[in-house]
Amino acid sequence: MTVTSGRGWMRLGLVAGLALLLAACSSTVVRTPQAGGGKPSTASTGSPGATVVVQRGDTLYSIARRSGVAVADMARWNGLQPPYTIYPGQRLLLGQATGGKSGTATAPTRTVVAPKPATPAATPAPSSTPASSGFAWRWPAQGVVLATYQPGNNTRQGIDIGGSSGQPVTAAADGVVVYSGAGLVGYGELIIIKHNEQWLSAYGHNRKRLVSEGQSVKAGQQIAEMGRTGTDRDKLHFEIRYNGKPVDPLLYLPKR
Repeated sequence: MTVTSGRGWMRLGLVAGLALLLAACSSTVVRTPQAGGGKPSTASTGSPGATVVVQRGDTLYSIARRSGVAVADMARWNGLQPPYTIYPGQRLLLGQATGGKSGTATAPTRTVVAPKPATPAATPAPSSTPASSGFAWRWPAQGVVLATYQPGNNTRQGIDIGGSSGQPVTAAADGVVVYSGAGLVGYGELIIIKHNEQWLSAYGHNRKRLVSEGQSVKAGQQIAEMGRTGTDRDKLHFEIRYNGKPVDPLLYLPKR
């Protein structure tokens, strides 16, 4: 299986409220309908330049409705694909990006004019690294990598690290805990840490969570005990997300 403050990135509401949020895949990681809701889409431009920060319990549908735009337009402006997963602390565009092109919220726009080569040159392969985080990442647990990230595969959005029950799980970088709970089906006892406006990390299947929402943590600090909640064996499911989208953690973690 494979995953952008938090009240400090309000505890979970009433059970009935949680059930409603889980229908959208949790109060923290929210999946909205692919279409419907809000105003019918007419490829509007919305409010170019305007943004909104996702709060706990928000869905793409609820933000679109409050903003008076269509869900499909919100998804297009922010480069989101079904199931439209968003996170607390993530900044979303409320209008068409400059130049009429949609893209991921918070990502700067720029125009690059390439000079004409004197001789034909091979087209370089696109980089699999979306951006530099600007800080060093640490391995969140010791153990063998059982499963790796696969782009476009909703069940392989991070890596699985095998280990033993109770083994320390540590923060991969400095940040603030924006979620600590078990409200997301398939992740078990889950912790999400916000490192800055663009970067999040997620730690799933823990036996015990040792930090609470709003708490600041340091890189290498123990945040949980490894377990098998929501899965079939003791392991840590670890994700790194850039502007809400999963990236390959092995591109950022130190080489072993």
